[in-house]
Amino acid sequence: MTLPLFRGVFPALITPFRDGQLDEKAFVALVERQIAGGVHGLVPVGTTGETATLSHDEHRRVVELCVQTARGRVPVIAGAGSNSTHEAIELVGHAKAVGADAALVVTPYYNRPSQEGIYRHYAAINDAVQLPVIVYNVPSRTSSDVTNETLERLSRLPNIVGIKDATGDMTRTSFQRLMCGPDWVMLSGDDPTGLGYMAHGGHGCISVTANVAPKACADFYNACLQGDFDAARARQDKLVRLHKALFLDSSPSPTKFALAHLGLCTDEVRLPIAPCSDAVKPAILEAMAEAGVLE
Repeated sequence: MTLPLFRGVFPALITPFRDGQLDEKAFVALVERQIAGGVHGLVPVGTTGETATLSHDEHRRVVELCVQTARGRVPVIAGAGSNSTHEAIELVGHAKAVGADAALVVTPYYNRPSQEGIYRHYAAINDAVQLPVIVYNVPSRTSSDVTNETLERLSRLPNIVGIKDATGDMTRTSFQRLMCGPDWVMLSGDDPTGLGYMAHGGHGCISVTANVAPKACADFYNACLQGDFDAARARQDKLVRLHKALFLDSSPSPTKFALAHLGLCTDEVRLPIAPCSDAVKPAILEAMAEAGVLE
């Protein structure tokens, strides 16, 4: 399998709403803004895209819109996870059918499967659909953690090509690189520790912050990929408060507030996520200014 170049920063795109409905015009404009900012790829309908509260039709439509808007300029890694293996296979199949370059598949949540169950979940997807799959490990949300030993087994399957690691555990990165081999794609899912992740041999990040500051995030990851960690550290210093500020309330409500402040979409979220609290908005705006997003 010839893989697209999964390197750099991939925004975990928000899903904009207006009056309770998918705002397709705003979504297309957000995708264009990301590409103009120099991001290296796009990730629709992940956690930040509120996939848990989208209907299946909405989920599929967002993936289709993203692929159509990107037009091959950057790769699209479509969110396609479920705690039902059968449903995950259907979503990965749809991602392939509409032209996504890969699928991001979260570890099964709520069920709390064993490591063998996790392995068989991904193995079934591997066997069913010929599309590169990125394992998404975020145990703080799923209560399901993928061990490095399980990842080593998964790395031997032809369609399981890498990981989005949102644990923030730097030591995993070095061991994964050693255990899973040089072709294993390693993307962080934790913006604040991106600098350390890259220094440990990571290849990039699926980023929340890139929604708000695409160019600054792209510049940071370009510096990391070039091995210029002095420049990367300076860029990290400007972004780190924004990384934190976007989680001062339940995500993605702070990100949607920031984008609404920039006039790019409404700040609508879907229950059970509530709108961003007024108490944290000043800190978000201050962090946006520090990151160079506000004049």
